[in-house]
Parts: sequence; C-alpha cells; structure tokens
Amino acid sequence: MPDILTRTNTVREDDDGIRLDRWFKRHLPEVSFNIVSRWARTGQLKVDDKRATPGDRIAAGQTIRFPDPSTIDLSSQRAEPRREPLNDEEAELVREMVIHRDRNAFVLNKPPGLATQGGTKTHQHLDRLLDGLSDEEGNRPKLVHRLDKDTSGALLVARSARAAGHFAKTFSGRTARKVYWAIIVGVPSPDEGLIDLPLAKQPGTGGEKMHVDKENGLSAKTRWRLVDRAGNRAAWVELQPLTGRTHQLRAHMAALGHPIVGDAKYGGAEAFLTGGISRKLHLHARRIRVDAPDGGEIDVTAELPAHFAETLATLGFEPMAGDHLPLDREDPAATPEVKQRRAAAAAKNRRRDRKGERRNRGRSAAPKGRRG
Repeated sequence: MPDILTRTNTVREDDDGIRLDRWFKRHLPEVSFNIVSRWARTGQLKVDDKRATPGDRIAAGQTIRFPDPSTIDLSSQRAEPRREPLNDEEAELVREMVIHRDRNAFVLNKPPGLATQGGTKTHQHLDRLLDGLSDEEGNRPKLVHRLDKDTSGALLVARSARAAGHFAKTFSGRTARKVYWAIIVGVPSPDEGLIDLPLAKQPGTGGEKMHVDKENGLSAKTRWRLVDRAGNRAAWVELQPLTGRTHQLRAHMAALGHPIVGDAKYGGAEAFLTGGISRKLHLHARRIRVDAPDGGEIDVTAELPAHFAETLATLGFEPMAGDHLPLDREDPAATPEVKQRRAAAAAKNRRRDRKGERRNRGRSAAPKGRRG
C-alpha cells in the first residue's frame, strides 16, 4: 500500500481546550466534518500519535496528524464564501475606529449606519472590515457582541480565539457593563427606574421588530436614569441593558411612552423632533467595561457622533453631564440565588484559568532532576 502524505500541526495557545472538529473549521474550513469523521474512523486522525475523534478536546502544544488535504478531492465540498479584499480607504476606515487596543481586544467606535454583520442585502459591514485589523499571521479579530446598524459607539472585538471565548462568557453571564446615551421624546417620571418587560419577535415582521410579550417573551431588563431635560420636549437618558435582547433599548423606551429620537421603527412619526434636530437615531454606546482575560479590566468611553453632539448643543445640554453617574456591576433586580450562582460561576472560571496557567507553565519548563 503506498504511503499517504500527512500533515502535522501543533496546537497553539489560542486553540487550547477547543474540540478537534472546531480546530479544523478554524484552520482548514475546506475540510468538511464528514472528512474529519472518516479520518477518525480509519485511524488516520491522531493527536500526539494516538487515535482521535472529532469531539476530543485538544490542548496547546499537542500535535495533530492527518492526511494532507491536497491529496484529497475537495471539489464536492461546499466552498466557504470568500471576502473581497479591502481597499486602502476601507482599511483606513476600520483603523480609525480603534479607540483602545491591547493584547486581547480592540474597542472600536462604530459609526452610525454601518451594520455589524452582513446579510442578504448588506455587503458593507464591520465584520468584513475587520480584515484591516488582522495581525502579521493573518489572524483577524472576532466579534463577540453586536450593535444595531444605526446605533453608534463602543464595540469590543477579540484578538484571539481564547479572548473571544472569555469575552463571550462575560457578555452572556452579564458581568460586562454597557452604558448607552439616548435622546428621547418627552420626559419620563420618576428620574430613574428599571424596565422589566419580556420581549419577543413581533409576528409578521420577519423577526425584524420586537414587541412586549408578557406571556411568551424572553426576560428583558433595562435600567434608565435621567441625565437632563429640555422642558417637557425631550430628555437625555442613560440606559444600561441588564439583558441582551434584540432592539431591547429601543423597544423598552417606546413601551415606556418615550421613544428614542429618530427611531421610526418603534416610535413612528412621534419619534422625531422639529427645530433642526437630526432625523438619525439618537442611541450611542457611550461606555463599555469588561473584565480582561489576564486580569484587570477594559473600561473605554466612545466619543459621540456628530449628529448626537449637535442635538445636545441644540437642546442646551452640557456634553459632560452624563459621565458623572456611577456604573454598577450588579443587576439590582437579581435575587440572592441568582447572584450566588453568578459568583459560583465566576469562581469556577477563575479556577479553570489558573489551572490552565499552571499546565502551560509545566509545558514550558522541564521538571527539576529530569534535564540532560
């Protein structure tokens, strides 16, 4: 039987702990799951020279051995869509969005009108532009949360798969904190409160619009605080989403009877102000604070887009008035049981991270008495 050409790859730190089939999807997307499974069944897929299965977890430093894909006919496999390369203007655009960078993440100030991800009729979007922030090895940043197309402001992207996993857990576990500024129609009373209204996709809209559904909706909570008011005409509010439902802030403010200025989808004609106020959406992700994977925290503030800043001036608001409000970490409506579960989950993650650090140190240094 002729020798089969094989490839050997070493697992990098970014891939530590992921499933073997996920490794192939990341690094060899042209190799389908069916092919990986066939290699496993026939003993051609090995990790550290031991037979492996697609569901096995891999660790940094291990070696993966498999048949060279160049020797296999992949023409019948579904090709991954290829992104068009960025031109110089597009690459410069995304670089200018960067307001914070470290080894784990970029924080961007996304402009209004730019979609976070593509769709059937959306060809220009932030996810595509992230190619302009790829490192020297061609690794591109990864999205871990979203902003609506017409919402501007702070958006965090991870610089590695390991960091993406960490940040995804902070967002899903609600330990990350996001502060939005909004200009709304009218003035709510009292000056602050918690909106606790379940949201569901509104039938007949193709999932493009949400509505309050107390029977079938998913839990959605938003804390709001009044920053300033322009008589009874409009108000400037700070919003903190304590859950992450689609269009949550927009749907909640409309349900409160005070739609966000410029939000025709949820406020209709009543969402617009006269007197030269821009018709664009006045919703801005002002600040994001999240724990970093290697300790410490990322805490970044994003400058306002031009139309929002102009509206503040037109309504007589002092631009810095919104930054003095304290930023709380905990959901005030969470029960003691929920807080206890969150604390336990955070402790578990810290123990796992420390275990991973000890394991990596053990690989990088030979044990005493065994050298030579």
